[in-house]
Amino acid sequence: MPSASHNLYDRDAELFAEVDPTGRYGRYSDLLGSGSVKKVYRAFDQEEGIEVAWNQVRLKNFSEDPIVIDRLSSEIQLLSTLKNKNIVVLYNVWEDDENDTLNFITEVCTSGNLRDYRTKHRHVSINALKKWSKQVLEGLEYLHTHEPCIIHRDLNCSNIFINGNIGQVKIGDLGMAAIVGKSHAAHSILGTPEYMAPELYDEDYTEMVDIYSFGMCLLEMMTMEIPYSECDNIAKIYKKVTTGVKPQAIDKVTDPEVKAFIEKCIAQPRARPSASDLLKDSFFSELDSNEIDPID
Repeated sequence: MPSASHNLYDRDAELFAEVDPTGRYGRYSDLLGSGSVKKVYRAFDQEEGIEVAWNQVRLKNFSEDPIVIDRLSSEIQLLSTLKNKNIVVLYNVWEDDENDTLNFITEVCTSGNLRDYRTKHRHVSINALKKWSKQVLEGLEYLHTHEPCIIHRDLNCSNIFINGNIGQVKIGDLGMAAIVGKSHAAHSILGTPEYMAPELYDEDYTEMVDIYSFGMCLLEMMTMEIPYSECDNIAKIYKKVTTGVKPQAIDKVTDPEVKAFIEKCIAQPRARPSASDLLKDSFFSELDSNEIDPID
């Protein structure tokens, strides 16, 4: 139902490229990001007076691929149930039959994704990287200890987002996440090859695939280089990953403590520590927890 103050919003409608059915959210035409499945626009919540992200999927593009639509539906259902300071919040969702789009409003992180943010800020202390890493692990711990367990399956620096003014990091893009039951076994291959754990290719894996991907994210944060960038195609990446050849970027990590921590994360599945175990690691022992947790 439209908001009682809908008429107030009508005066502002001309500022927006599109307004949601209630008149509360207005979408601007400028893009925050664009992927193979959805476009993300800058938008505004007129009720709360805050900027938000308007995620839009053109359903007709995927009318012959119900798997994609199912995956998006699962992302939205997942997001709506998750409440954690290190997971992107979902505010609203609706389907626009007239324009054949699926739309959902999420919080926006002011500084964009971690890949772009790190590229923009080339001089960052290891202490700062540890703070970002700890928050990613806190988000993963929440997902992995959720009942049922949630595996992200596509964690990489382009779908980790940051509010740079307070150093707050959040995991987003849960569209490939798998909810698994007591068996903790999940099947189907999805993800970004450079970050995919070798067992993902075997379609028999646990939440430990996210720990591997996290290790690759930390490697990228350290080197500002996407892992396996020495490979010019996916087949070469697959061969290296499945035969246990580490990315060349690991040799560029000169800090022995960081290198050892990354290698723990990308070890064989049974040897990888859980997110909870990694949070207790001495790697984070010198961090002041008061500095890491932003004010809610």
